[in-house]
Amino acid sequence: MSEVVGHDDLLLVTLDTLRYDVAAELAAAGRIPNLARHLPAGGWERRHAPGSFTYASHQAIFAGFLPTPASPGPHPRLFAARFAGSETTEERTFVFDTPDLVSGLAAAGYRTVCIGGVGFFNQRAPLGSVLPGMFQEAHWEPGFGVASPTSFEAQVARAEQVVAGLPRGQRLFLFVNVSALHQPNWFHRPGATPDAGDSRATHAAALEYVDAHIGRLFAAMSSRGRAFAIVCSDHGTAYGDDGYTGHRLGHESVWTVPYAHFFLEPGTAR
Repeated sequence: MSEVVGHDDLLLVTLDTLRYDVAAELAAAGRIPNLARHLPAGGWERRHAPGSFTYASHQAIFAGFLPTPASPGPHPRLFAARFAGSETTEERTFVFDTPDLVSGLAAAGYRTVCIGGVGFFNQRAPLGSVLPGMFQEAHWEPGFGVASPTSFEAQVARAEQVVAGLPRGQRLFLFVNVSALHQPNWFHRPGATPDAGDSRATHAAALEYVDAHIGRLFAAMSSRGRAFAIVCSDHGTAYGDDGYTGHRLGHESVWTVPYAHFFLEPGTAR
């Protein structure tokens, strides 16, 4: 990353609440082709989330603590604040001298843009303004939120507008928090009704919905040249696993998340 930063645009996509097991199953079954074409041969990397709910996890991610590989470490990080004694910073790490990655990239000449999704990005109250407030430019509207069946399409359209409005030589750090996986997601499964509620199956259907549109986001990011993308979950969520429902709790379904990073070459298909 010490060589990528300053040369390539950067894209960070958090698929809010996406479980690792659901993501892995859909990739193996060929149900998310647009995401799968960018994954390594083994599919999604299994990692541990830095937090059990959106606010905590994103505070860590924006400090440079991306989900950690689910195997004994230490694991060198892509990004890290300068910190004496860090055991996960190496020569390839992009080291920043600010409190968070977003301002560190801004100091390196990037335009930092947030396209929010869940309530912690809605800017409607002080708490919902903390995370988007880190960025030079932040976007949220009800159509991006958890209650909209077309939330991701609307987010991608805004991302396309952001990219199109940038001067050619201006480097971009674009962050998108995808709300479609988060409850409620029952409406992404054909024939589902509100009475049936959310389930692991509707969670999977929401991921298929995201996959159907994410190619447009990748195409926009690679339209100005090569871009480096990170796609991951911030935490998972439980659907009755061992009696648990939801997140902000310490269960395997919450802590274990999918992760991938890759380059988007110019001309990436839509």
